[in-house]
Amino acid sequence: MNETIGVIGLGIMGSAISANLLKAGFPVIGYDVVLERVQALAKRNGTGAGSCKEVAEKAGIVLTSLPSVAALEEVVGGEDGLVAAGREGLIVLEISTFPIEAKQHALDALRPAGIQLLDCPLSGTGAQAVHKDLAVYASGDRTSFETCRPVFDGFARVAYYLGEFGNGSRMKFVANLLVAIHNVAAAEAFVLGMKAGLDPETLYRVISDGAGTSRMFEVRGPLMVAGKYDEATMKVGVFQKDLDIISSFAEALNSPTPLLSKSAEIYAKALAEGRESQDTAAVCAVLEGLAGVKR
Repeated sequence: MNETIGVIGLGIMGSAISANLLKAGFPVIGYDVVLERVQALAKRNGTGAGSCKEVAEKAGIVLTSLPSVAALEEVVGGEDGLVAAGREGLIVLEISTFPIEAKQHALDALRPAGIQLLDCPLSGTGAQAVHKDLAVYASGDRTSFETCRPVFDGFARVAYYLGEFGNGSRMKFVANLLVAIHNVAAAEAFVLGMKAGLDPETLYRVISDGAGTSRMFEVRGPLMVAGKYDEATMKVGVFQKDLDIISSFAEALNSPTPLLSKSAEIYAKALAEGRESQDTAAVCAVLEGLAGVKR
């Protein structure tokens, strides 16, 4: 497949995905409200677009990686949005983490225009995206999913088909619950070890090689070792959106999430300390402050 792939939203995740699709041999056209991101895509031999409509007019498959439900609504139904392109047969892969109701609304808006939307949130950080270490949780039309397999292979390690529309998001909520808890657990372990006099680099090396490790310990551990969080692959402020979505989802199902609730308190404290633009690994700094650890 050498069909042009569109990417709308060229932030941390979208830019990494675009780069890998280009490496895989796909022509890529992209749009973002931040002009510098569009220019960066062009410098990597992609094509910059001036609107979502232009992306849809020139691509057969479009990925949307967006920061908010409002952005999704504008991308879909805005004056220069996907519906306005009139591209019957277009497939849109919505890879953001939003409430299922928001994605269902987008599906309903696109369907009359002959555009198929798949719910395809991703598991993995921006840093993992750079190395194609992402899992796709896809749901919706099975035929469209099979059509897009080569595209998934171009930017992800694995793609799971999970059935009816919305199941991808349901799986992502479960995955992100674990990410949220494991990230705080990793930070808690580092702080306990440092408070006890252990070297953080030694902590990382030894724990990563034992039964106590986790994917989040391994991915975010190096940032916690360095104590530097400004080069974010998932910002605290953005992740707060995910925490709110998961909490509401669980509450609607009357499913208890005590560990998520306690972890959420640490993320809230990170926000209160002005760390919204830092990587979520910054919860380690929050716990260091509470423990009186000085580095």
